[in-house]
Parts: sequence; structure tokens; C-alpha cells
Amino acid sequence: MGGWSLTVALCTMVVQARAAAQRALGREGEQERKRVLAMERERDVVKRERGGGLEEGEGGGLLVESVRKEKEETLGCLREDQQVKGVRRRMEMERRKESAPVAGLAGGKVGEGEAVSEVDSEVVVCVRADLFVNARSWERVRAALGTTGPLKLQCRYVRVEELSVSSIGSLLDLLPRHVLLGVDIRYSCLGVAGLALLLPKLSMFPMLSSLRLHYCNLDIRRDMAGQEGAMKDISQGLGKLSQLRRLSLTHKLSTVSRMCLTPADLSYLSCSPHASSLQQLDLSENRLDESALPSVRRLLSQASSCLMQLSLSGCGLTDGLLVAMLPSLSCCRGLKSLCLALNPLSLAGLLDLVRMAVRMPSLRQLLYPNPLEDYQPGLPPMPSSAQLLDWPLDELVESCWIHCTSICAKCQGVGYCIFSKYKKG
Repeated sequence: MGGWSLTVALCTMVVQARAAAQRALGREGEQERKRVLAMERERDVVKRERGGGLEEGEGGGLLVESVRKEKEETLGCLREDQQVKGVRRRMEMERRKESAPVAGLAGGKVGEGEAVSEVDSEVVVCVRADLFVNARSWERVRAALGTTGPLKLQCRYVRVEELSVSSIGSLLDLLPRHVLLGVDIRYSCLGVAGLALLLPKLSMFPMLSSLRLHYCNLDIRRDMAGQEGAMKDISQGLGKLSQLRRLSLTHKLSTVSRMCLTPADLSYLSCSPHASSLQQLDLSENRLDESALPSVRRLLSQASSCLMQLSLSGCGLTDGLLVAMLPSLSCCRGLKSLCLALNPLSLAGLLDLVRMAVRMPSLRQLLYPNPLEDYQPGLPPMPSSAQLLDWPLDELVESCWIHCTSICAKCQGVGYCIFSKYKKG
């Protein structure tokens, strides 16, 4: 079973468990009703038997007094029983209030400024699961999350596909506050305005550490009216996600050029409070030049203690820019993966890169471009990533795999490096 089928099956089980509990409660109520009716019939029979054996006059007065005393005793017993039940109810309420903070950590919904909600007394098992919700399973998931019964559904990671902004907002309102760790939204037409509406709801989850927005129609263009205000709302909303450790934004390749970061954007990112917690950073297809270099170096310095994956593919890095960036890259001692594909680097620039890479003990993957010497003549002086991808390689170049013993005899950080051996020159 896949994620979607497991979600549907689990939600169906939660709803059926609630229905079964209601049926059992109905049977118990019917049995109690029948028992009370039987007791009343038996009491009426006793009264009739007593009335038939006495004569009128003094005996009748005794009968009335006996019935009156019986009613008083019955009412007294009922009042005493109700009083006992009331005391028990108050004791139960006090016990729930004392255990409410623990219950909130277990999945009770807690809003800002609100008291911790009480745990439903009917819950027997709290089920924590990763949910996959789309348009076909949304109604079933909503019914399960809104159901109180023997099984209480809690969600750690939720993946959403092809849902409207309003449905995603309703889903977030139903999820327990202190359990959700990650949200993955895909193929949903959020738009910039929709994302700005969802971020305040996401800020209500104090444990949220991962947010992915893949193909959500985030068409960010500065030449459109109202974009500056929407971007400000988004930046403020992201700033309220205090525990966020992973943010992934993916768009269609045809509109990547519209989402390129400016030097001002990179400067803001380098000063962000999240910079010191970055573990994965992907700046691919963002054109980096001399004006953006100080911000990139400052960003790498801020994230040097925790950064593990870095991608600078298609960023227009030349030999000079790479040499200026290498000291900051070498400070990322925990870096495991470095991607520099589709950058206009010469063979000399690649040698400088490898000399730095072999001194990084944690590096396990190095993805680099073909050197400019491998391409056929006619390539522009500053080729784009698309030109490097489509331009034919020189047929006279004999590519091979060689071990870089001339650079570093130990080469344990990178393993085997790929270079080109030329027939001439």
C-alpha cells in the first residue's frame, strides 16, 4: 500500500471505531432504560398488592403514609446518588485540569492565548501517522480528524496535493498543534497571496521544522502590482516559524528566471536568523556576480557549522569568482555534497576546486562542470547554463577517468575525480 492508500485505510478505521463505540453506547443505554422500566413496573405491582390488602379508613391512611415515606426515601437515595456523581464529576474535572499540560504535548489543540484543551475521555489510543491528502481523500481525512472516539488521529508529517488554499487552511485547523513536524504542499495553486494566508496558520505549530512548497504557482515578479507587499508578508510569516530548519521552494523550470534572487535578496538572506541553522542550501540558476559575492560569502560563514548540502549549479561562476569563494567554502567543515555543474569554469579553475575539496574531510560528493576547453569553438565568453547544456563538446577531446594522484595522494574526501586528458596541448 502506498501513502495515499494507507491514509484512507487509517482514516476509515478511525471513523468506524467511532461508529462502533456509538453503537455499543446505544446498546448500553437501551439496557439501562429497560432495567429502569422493569424496576418501575415491579414497584407498581408492590403498591397495588399493598393497597388491595388494606381496608379504607385507618388502613388507607397507613397506606398513604407508607407510600409517602417510600417516595421520600427514593428521592433521598436519588439525591444522594446525584450528589456522589457530582463529587466524582468534579474530582474527574480537577484530575483532567492537572494532566492538561501533558495532554497538550500529546496532541491537544493549543492556540495562542488559549488554555490547553482537555483530553477526550473516550480516547483509548492516540495514533500518530504521516498523512497523504489530495482532493480524493480530503473528505475522509477531514471526517477522521474531526471525530472523537476510541482512536484519536494525530499527524507528524502531512503531504498535500491538488488542494485549494481554503481546504489546506481547514486541514491545518484540524491538526493537533504540538505533534506536526513537517508540511509538504505540491501541485496546489497557492500563489503568493495564498502562501501569505497560510503562513499565520503554520506559525501556530511550535514544532514545525520542515516546509516544502513544490510547484505551487509562486510566480514572484517585481514588475507586478502588489508583489512587494506580498513578499513582505511572506518574509514576516516565515520569520515567525521559529523552529523551521528546512525550507524548499521549487517552481517550473520555464519560469525560474522570474524567481532569481537579487543582491538585495541575498543580503537579506545572509542576515536572516535562519542562516545559522541551514543544513541544505540550493541557489541554483541564480546569477552570481561581484555584487552578490559578499552576501554569499557571509551566508556561507553563518551556515558553516551546520551546512551539509550546497548547490551552486548554473550560477555563472567564473574562475575569478570561484577563487574568491573558495575560502568561505573551505570553512564548511561538515559539507557532504557540493554541486557546481553548468558553470563556465576552465580546467585551471577545476584544479583549484579539487585542491580545496580534498582538504574537506566530510565531503563525499562533488559535482562539477565540463571545463570550457572541452567545448567546440564559438561558445560565448560568458555562456549561460542553458548554452553549456546544449553546446556540443569537442570531438577531439578524449574523455577518460583518471585518479588525481598529481593533486593529492590520499584523496579520501572526494574519492575519484573526473578530468579530461587531451590528445594535444
